[in-house]
Amino acid sequence: MTLSRWQSRRRLLVMSMRLSATLLVLVLFVLLTYRIVHGLSGTRSASRLTHAIKAHRSPPAPNVQLSVIWPQSETWPQRLRASVDRGTLRLRDLRGYPVVLNFWASWCSPCRREAALLASAAEARRGRVVFVGVDVNDLRSDARHFLHEHDVPYVAVHAGKSISDRFGLIGLPDTFYVDRRGRIQDATRGELSAAMLQQALRRVSQN
Repeated sequence: MTLSRWQSRRRLLVMSMRLSATLLVLVLFVLLTYRIVHGLSGTRSASRLTHAIKAHRSPPAPNVQLSVIWPQSETWPQRLRASVDRGTLRLRDLRGYPVVLNFWASWCSPCRREAALLASAAEARRGRVVFVGVDVNDLRSDARHFLHEHDVPYVAVHAGKSISDRFGLIGLPDTFYVDRRGRIQDATRGELSAAMLQQALRRVSQN
């Protein structure tokens, strides 16, 4: 190979490497921009929803369709249990009963700490309040292992990112309290305590 041909190939190789590096930087920039924009969107949604709840405007809960991954409906009212057999669930299917909607993931430490509290509350209000666990940002196999480990006595579903955005989630766990009409009366951002759960349940059961 002559020197000029070697230099030409070397220039092409350098140009190719520079182009690849430029494309990589561009892709990373687009991904970062996407995450920032959607993160801000989620934060704004959470802020609007939280403000509406605190102002006692009782915003309607999004009527999302959820995929059932844990059909343990023994603490649910009898007439609602048939909806679980379909394998999918819409929030409007639960109208007529107060609903506790708990967003969680198997890798979330606070979710683990509050699991026993939620299970106990669901048992204590068997047939009167509908508890639903909503697994997000998680593998279904890991979620089922979590549910089995904590012996969760109520239905759990799996949700995609679009549902998280519609509820304005900015962290886990998040718990929403939906009244009999399908309107959100209260929300707990972060880990539950027994006192917080009792107070929210009193409010949602009165509407």
